[in-house]
Formats: sequence, structure tokens, C-alpha cells
Amino acid sequence: RVHPARIEESVAKAKNEVEATIKRAGEQAVLDAGVRGLHPELVHLVGRLKFRYSYGENVLLHSVEVARIAGMIAGEVGADPQIAKAGGLLHDIGKALTHEVEGSHIEIGDEVARRYNLSDAVKTAIAEHHEDDRGSAEAFIVAAADAISAARPGARRDTVEFYLKRLEALEDVANSFDGVQKSYAIQAGREVRILVEPESVDDVGAASLARNVVKKIQENLVYPGEIKVTVVRETRATEVAH
Repeated sequence: RVHPARIEESVAKAKNEVEATIKRAGEQAVLDAGVRGLHPELVHLVGRLKFRYSYGENVLLHSVEVARIAGMIAGEVGADPQIAKAGGLLHDIGKALTHEVEGSHIEIGDEVARRYNLSDAVKTAIAEHHEDDRGSAEAFIVAAADAISAARPGARRDTVEFYLKRLEALEDVANSFDGVQKSYAIQAGREVRILVEPESVDDVGAASLARNVVKKIQENLVYPGEIKVTVVRETRATEVAH
């Protein structure tokens, strides 16, 4: 038989266990990141990121990694390591509430920063980590640390749709040039092989084409790491002996 009271007890027990896990995760993350003076409720929000994933990457682990990278960069360039570490740890804090509150994670994160009276420098780092123009050295550092962490090989799993679109975009760039017979994006988009018509593109033209394709990729596409462009010009001479 099913006992409603027993079900309620089990649900309450599970909720308590999850809350305890969140609390421990938040406290450990703050300790690992070397961030001090956060409000206990904010630490709890940090812990909630343990159960949030983005592109297959755990957001809490990503946030701690960004904090550590940002702190190291800040120390090297003479910026404030504490601000950089706090901004790095909290840059995605809005993702802890995106399923409860309307708005982007940046908008929600900005609101969280205001609610808990974070310093203006940390607020700026949170609000501007996806912007092109940033208002402080620490905001630049947090954005750089975020990009470094996200671009680390194996850090994230792209969706199949996004992966295919990226390959198609690379091939479309190559195919937009005259004399291109066919192009192939290979090695998960880290290389583009371009086959050209030998009667239309000579050896000098092949080298120029590779440079032009690289330039167009750099100007029009967003990608992690490097993309190698190889132009293949094949000439065949065939005779038949009788």
C-alpha cells in the first residue's frame, strides 16, 4: 500500500539532502576560489550552480575555474585579484535562477549583485562579461578567463545542431571564392580542406586563396582556438600505352 504520509516524509528528506548538498557545494566553491565576505544567501546561490549545466559543462566547476584564472591574470597585470576572483566566481550566478526568473542570466546576475550590495567593480564584471566594451580592467580579465575556460578542449559539448552549423559556415566561407571546386571542414572544424580547379587557380593563386579564406574566417566567424586552411591544387597527366 501507498502511504501519503510516507511519501511526504521521503520528499522532505530528499529536499533536505539537496539543500545540504547545495550548502556544502557553495561553501567549498567559495573556499576553492579564494573569495571572501559573501552573504550566506549568495553562497547558497553559488551552490545551486552545482546542478546547472551549460553545453555539457558543470557551471559551478566552470565558475571556480574562471575565478582562479582571473585571479592569476589580475596578479600578473597589476589589477585587483580579489575583485577578479569574485567577478569570475559570480559571472554566471544568474544561471542559478534562470528557471525561476524571467530574463537572461546576465540581467538576473546584475539584479543579484545589486540585491547583495556587491561592489561596483564586481557588478561591472558580472554585467559585462559578454560585452565588447568593458568598464574596468577586472571586467576585461573576467571575460578573458571565461573565454579561456570555455575554450579548453573537452570543457564543453556542443549540440549537434550547433556543431553542424559551424562546419557549414566554414565550408560556405571557402565556397564563396572563385575557383573553388569543393571544400571540407574536418577535425571537428579545426581544419578546412579546399579543392580548387587547377585551370582556374595556379600555385600562386592557391597561396593567395588560403590567406583570403583565413582573413574572411577571422572577420566573420566566432570560434575557439585555431583553424587551419589547406588549399589542394591537383593536376593529373594521363597517357595510355598501346
